Amino acid sequence: MSNPRADYSSLFDRPPLTLPGKARVAVWPVINVEEWDINAPMARTVLPPPQGVTVLPDIANFGWFDYGLRAGFWRMKRVLDRYGIRATVSLNASICHSYPQLVDASLASGWEMLGHGFVQRALNTEPDEREVIRRSIATIKAYTGKAPRGWMGPGLAETFHTPDILAEEGIEYVCDWCNDDQPYRMHVAQGSLVSIPYTVELNDIPIYIIQHHRSPEIFERARDHFDTLYEEGATSARIMAISTHPYITGVPHRIKYYEMIFNYIRQFPDVVFMTGSEILDWYNGVA
Repeated sequence: MSNPRADYSSLFDRPPLTLPGKARVAVWPVINVEEWDINAPMARTVLPPPQGVTVLPDIANFGWFDYGLRAGFWRMKRVLDRYGIRATVSLNASICHSYPQLVDASLASGWEMLGHGFVQRALNTEPDEREVIRRSIATIKAYTGKAPRGWMGPGLAETFHTPDILAEEGIEYVCDWCNDDQPYRMHVAQGSLVSIPYTVELNDIPIYIIQHHRSPEIFERARDHFDTLYEEGATSARIMAISTHPYITGVPHRIKYYEMIFNYIRQFPDVVFMTGSEILDWYNGVA
């Protein structure tokens, strides 16, 4: 079946889109800040237990994830602050309660909070996905003073009803549909919802945890990805998301390659760094 949420169109046959300042590419750094329940099986694993059994608590894999919040996040933030780049934080709302220092530091740097579920658990496994969406929005709003405008499902997971529920609950953009290099309007039952290009290609989970590439891969892939979008962006704007997780990219042997991405991109004119809401506002104003 064809995509039920979007009309089909070829990327190269659409009316051209022009970014602010006539930039060719909008670069969108997204950092996924999650909470994994120590009382449950881990969302992902890097180390299997002896005998291959499921163990609770899974200290080895919880420690791998928790390293990202204790060290990796702060290392990545130093890189972006050094370049004056604001990230969009894909935030499990429970982080507002359990690791509020990360939220406070993000807000102090002008970063955007993007709803990412309450904890890191796929919506498809929840008994009431609307309740989870509402709780996530309300928690972020109560802590930050502002409801998130965007949403990314944990693991990019949705049910067939999720886009309709998101639009009904006031979410304006979603990142689960990694199927374009430009935003587009989604079909929803009520209201409006825009898909903003996220990525599974410039995403450290596939790169390192699934495909097992060496540490330089994220820079080499981002460089080549950017070069293509920059050339295409001469005639119509492109969006380049860079998706990372503190427990993966924030480790010492990878962080320099993360920094190299921004050092490379900043050499080029006609490039703009934007948050998700800035991309949304721009798109709503031109499309």
